[in-house]
Amino acid sequence: MSITQEGGVPGTGTAPPPPRPPRVHRPTRRAATALVALLLLLALASLLIGTGSSPVGRAWDFLLGEPAARADARIRLAVLDVRLPRTVAAVLVGVCLGAAGCLLQAVTRNPLAETGLLGVNSGAALGVVTGLTYFGVNSPYAMLIWALAGGMAASAVVLLLAASGRASGSPLRLVLAGSALGATFHGLTSYVLLSTQSTFDTYRYWTIGSLAGIETSDTYPLLPLIAVGLLVAFGCARPLGALALGDDSARALGHHPGRIRLVVAGAVTLLAGSAVALAGPVAFLGLLAPYAARTVSGPRIAPQLLLSALVAANVLLVADLLARVVIRPWETPVSVLLAFIGGPLLIWIARTDRLSTAGATA
Repeated sequence: MSITQEGGVPGTGTAPPPPRPPRVHRPTRRAATALVALLLLLALASLLIGTGSSPVGRAWDFLLGEPAARADARIRLAVLDVRLPRTVAAVLVGVCLGAAGCLLQAVTRNPLAETGLLGVNSGAALGVVTGLTYFGVNSPYAMLIWALAGGMAASAVVLLLAASGRASGSPLRLVLAGSALGATFHGLTSYVLLSTQSTFDTYRYWTIGSLAGIETSDTYPLLPLIAVGLLVAFGCARPLGALALGDDSARALGHHPGRIRLVVAGAVTLLAGSAVALAGPVAFLGLLAPYAARTVSGPRIAPQLLLSALVAANVLLVADLLARVVIRPWETPVSVLLAFIGGPLLIWIARTDRLSTAGATA
């Protein structure tokens, strides 16, 4: 008895066995596991290390529940009221910027796209300046609300401009609308700052980009927005994969390219707006994390999103830890350290031969 080339047995009426599914992508799984483990270790280190003189061993005793350490009000304040909210904020901001950068690079097919492309950063800056100058904002929580409102308002205008006309939702229209509106908002922000010195002093601290001074209550209003943004992001993974084949192929597969781009831009707005409102403008992270994720996951969008979010969270925690100890007892803004890291890496990426294909997602 012979086996046919297709794998069936002649005369038996049996169909050839279905092809075995490919193995689950082990490099992605291993990388995600390693990044989660590293994130937990860095979060622990973030709870133990600070800018003050509190010893690491004392903080470790507090986490282990040692009675004398638990009774120490100074250690309790340092660990629970200062370092814990800051650690949570660093993870949230990193996840938001990593996922938003990955989405934006995929939808625009531009490996150098970053989250400020939709006008989120410039809109948030204008919102903060408006609140400080004309509404007497004087608390970090109020600045967070104004930054979030400004970033989302700017992105809403960009989306409306990109959705109008015959080429609605096209990558070029999104980029042009975001760049034009960002420049306009930057000019308005500069005009207000030049006319009000007190506003400039407060705004200068916010625009540096830092995780210092974040409280637990600052993160609560943003959690629903972040959750919705992440759900939409992962829900768009399959349509983005189809979109990467080209608009015609995406339509043939039942997708609407313009609608996909607008929904993705909305998710980017939620994620990037929340991150900017919480920590101020943080450069390079949303640009570099997706590139690192693609080197492991390849063109698959869902693994890219996961790895990009984890990479960005790890990098931001490392930068925040360094920010506390580089010039102790003072503190370096985390965005300054990211600029020192991201600038040379961006130059290296721009010079590599892989840049032309780094934005390909199929």
